[in-house]
Amino acid sequence: MTLSSRELLDQARRDVPEISAQELRERQQAGRGPQVIDVREPEEVAQGLLAGAVHIPRGFLELRVEGALPDRSAPIAVYCASGVRSLLAARTLREMGYGDVASLRGGFNGWKDQGLPYVVPPSFSSDQRERYSRHFLLNEVGEAGQARLLQARVLILGAGGLGAPVAYYLAAAGVGTIGLVDFDRVELSNLQRQIIHTVDRIGALKTESASRALGALNPDVKVVEHNLRLDSSNAEELFSQYDLVINGSDNFPTRYLANDVAVFLRKPLIDGGVFRFEGQVTTMIPFTTPCYRCRYPAPPPPEEAPSCSEAGVLGVLPGLVGLVQATEAVKLILGIGEPLAGRLLHVDALSMEFTQFRLRRDPECPVCGERPTITAPIDYEGFCLNPNLAPEPVLASA
Repeated sequence: MTLSSRELLDQARRDVPEISAQELRERQQAGRGPQVIDVREPEEVAQGLLAGAVHIPRGFLELRVEGALPDRSAPIAVYCASGVRSLLAARTLREMGYGDVASLRGGFNGWKDQGLPYVVPPSFSSDQRERYSRHFLLNEVGEAGQARLLQARVLILGAGGLGAPVAYYLAAAGVGTIGLVDFDRVELSNLQRQIIHTVDRIGALKTESASRALGALNPDVKVVEHNLRLDSSNAEELFSQYDLVINGSDNFPTRYLANDVAVFLRKPLIDGGVFRFEGQVTTMIPFTTPCYRCRYPAPPPPEEAPSCSEAGVLGVLPGLVGLVQATEAVKLILGIGEPLAGRLLHVDALSMEFTQFRLRRDPECPVCGERPTITAPIDYEGFCLNPNLAPEPVLASA
């Protein structure tokens, strides 16, 4: 049977219930609001959209809706500009097995004309839309998530083996501001694993070399060079300027200082480490998950913690661990997935085995415990060099 466009629309009206703007608003305010789907084109959405709406252009609805709304029994309200396309879209959803679907009468224009609230999405240049197009396709990211990435500020401690892949992938993802803390210069031996540096930049400051690489990769990213040694005099000021901190350092004084200051300032800290053929990553959320001192209350003596320059490291391993750290950072910024909070991920590159260990907070922890004894940053350079002053590290019960 052949139907005209009017007949098709009349049939959709018979099959699909409509919901008024006021009724939808009241249900939202009462906490009973359905999931809202915006089926307009991107150029229309740029004018504004309902808060919390999932944008799926009408032409992609059948292809993307199952990923965005896997529960076919959940209530859904669909809208377009005036309420015509949304009727047809809602009918399609019902044919796909979505049982509780309504179309917003009057569409976005009617909602806006009644003075009801809406949000204006972030604007992106044509280059940005192309660059981040794969993120826009992900319902968990989309334009709103990409805007959060561009607004985020991440501090990376070290522009070496771990810091290199972390910074590179965060820049590629569009993290807007990346701070790099390092006082060292590029050496030939770095190039076996520190992929952000190149032969022509040997002798340059690592922060400067990394900044050049990140700028060439993504001009959207602002790189802040902190060409200094992190210590108790500057750590708090530095950390306070950023949303989260990623530790890529290879020494215990920095690891303990970073942990303590992150706890003091309540900054999430993503900690990583590599040694020969093994690596580990964990994410610390202050006063919610275990901190580093919950496992190791005090630094070990130097002979028990040789650096990579002393023990060696497989060149590809920092890339593997650094990518996990970068992934954790993106998840925290977007508020998606489950971070490695309260978990330690261990990787053995030789057997390619990934093992997780559950961690718990220590109520006697000297920094985040019930009666903290460390309340200000401490410089551990001398402490770590004197084994007589460093107690044995203690692993908290898992």
